[in-house]
Amino acid sequence: MTKRFVLVAGNIGTGKTSLTERLGERLGWITGFESVQDNPYLADFYQDMHAWAFHLQVFFLGHRARQHLALARAAESAIVDRSIYEDAEIFARTSLDLGNIAPRDYQAYRSVYELVLASLPAPDLLLHLRAPVSVLLRRIRDRARPIEAGVTETYLALLEQKSEQWLAACIRPLICVRCSPCARTISISSISRSIWRSSSTGCRPNSPGARKFCSLRPESGFTTL
Repeated sequence: MTKRFVLVAGNIGTGKTSLTERLGERLGWITGFESVQDNPYLADFYQDMHAWAFHLQVFFLGHRARQHLALARAAESAIVDRSIYEDAEIFARTSLDLGNIAPRDYQAYRSVYELVLASLPAPDLLLHLRAPVSVLLRRIRDRARPIEAGVTETYLALLEQKSEQWLAACIRPLICVRCSPCARTISISSISRSIWRSSSTGCRPNSPGARKFCSLRPESGFTTL
């Protein structure tokens, strides 16, 4: 069976981790997850973004590069929660705009990121989850992780803006999954079929198959929490 390597992207609270877990189980793929519990900077970052934004970006750059390379090289197909691209194109840019990373520090980070990126194999597919900011904020409040207590609607909206800019210029085969505000569940089987079709066609940027959109209705199979 052909090896596949898929990255799951999306804002905080879109359901990336849960979807990665369920798709890994459904497809029989190995899974990779974002470093949260063992992250030495994340809690400090949410307490004081200005003091810790640069440290967090450097940590994630190393963590995601190692994870990306290991799973891309693995013999088995793999699906990963969060992409290395989002760190640079969304989170680092947001920190720069907010003044949490100085321009010279951002340029230093960016030069290392681009050097690292040149050595990484490209994924077969990006699976991007979307939901309105109000829905994301409600989910974050519902799951009540202490580490996320400081996440604001303004911060989520800025991340969403950077995400839209990144997606507009995205050069990867892409499926965008729109989670409607009223939907609490989405179909794992329909996403699995879309992944296989899209990752097998070898679609290229700007071709009709390069970007697909799915509007998901409430169905049994996956809880978007």
